[in-house]
Amino acid sequence: MKKYKFIALIPAYNPNELLIDLVDRLNKEKDITIVVVNDGSKKECNKVFKAIKNKCNLLEHEVNKGKGAALKTGYQFIKDNYKDYIVVTLDCDGQHKIEDAKKLYDYNIEHLDSLVLGSREFDKDVPLRSKLGNTITRYVYKIVSKTSVRDTQTGLRSFSNELIDLMLDIPGERYEYEINVLLEVAKCEIPIHEITIETIYIDNNSGSHFNPIKDSIKIYKEILKYSLSSIISFCIDFILFKIFLGFLNLQLANISARIISATCNFTMNRKFVFKNKSNIYKAIISYVALAICILFLNTIILTILVGIGIPTLVAKLITEVTLFFLSYFVQHSFIFKNKNN
Repeated sequence: MKKYKFIALIPAYNPNELLIDLVDRLNKEKDITIVVVNDGSKKECNKVFKAIKNKCNLLEHEVNKGKGAALKTGYQFIKDNYKDYIVVTLDCDGQHKIEDAKKLYDYNIEHLDSLVLGSREFDKDVPLRSKLGNTITRYVYKIVSKTSVRDTQTGLRSFSNELIDLMLDIPGERYEYEINVLLEVAKCEIPIHEITIETIYIDNNSGSHFNPIKDSIKIYKEILKYSLSSIISFCIDFILFKIFLGFLNLQLANISARIISATCNFTMNRKFVFKNKSNIYKAIISYVALAICILFLNTIILTILVGIGIPTLVAKLITEVTLFFLSYFVQHSFIFKNKNN
């Protein structure tokens, strides 16, 4: 059986002595290679990095670039220097137990094509900020990806060398990178497995550098872009529908408005939301087929709602909201799916 090296990757920004303890505990285990990335930490942290310099592979950013960038720096170093391996990422603040990291490694050995997550149990001992943030992200992620993950924000993750190129290609430099990984992995139909872990919250997780507002916007960027594209297209459709009602019947007004708004929606989604680079003609054919189906359903639902006495504009709004998620799922999963492996 092929031997896979256990590589522990630790991105570190302004760490304290807990990083020294973590490196020491990892070094007590046999056959674990340690890679630490100093992500532009302040000068006061130099003593911490000096203490671990001879105990690990220490990489450095001159300025802070973000957790995603630090992870990618580590991934590139690992790719350039090793062949068969399992990468296990750990946070530098002592929240992850070595025993749990080993669980992920052992499980990943049997599932080399998969991403393995060390998932927390969100019980009463979890700080409110962590519990609330993960709950919101979990449900949004499920809607967007059609994939259920218990802990979307865990920093304890593992994957084999089979996925290293994909991990390097995924966009994102800061905290949004980790949710982008989950979105891209789901899009590529790569299996995601979760292993229950114990997480130690030190001082109620006050040492976290996560900014709830700033970093949440980055995390939800792709989701927000799709929503904005849909809102703009809906506004175009709604306004044109109202204008066309002045000289066309209900069905023709709806069809005409839909054709124009669908063209705008295709362009925005392909270029700015999903950034799809596949054959444009295939994408157009698939999108037109979807648009025809959506138009068919749209017209039927709208006619039924108006027929039972619901005001026309209200019926239009209900119809669009009803078909919103169906349209997204088909575009995300089939039409604009980027195949990276």
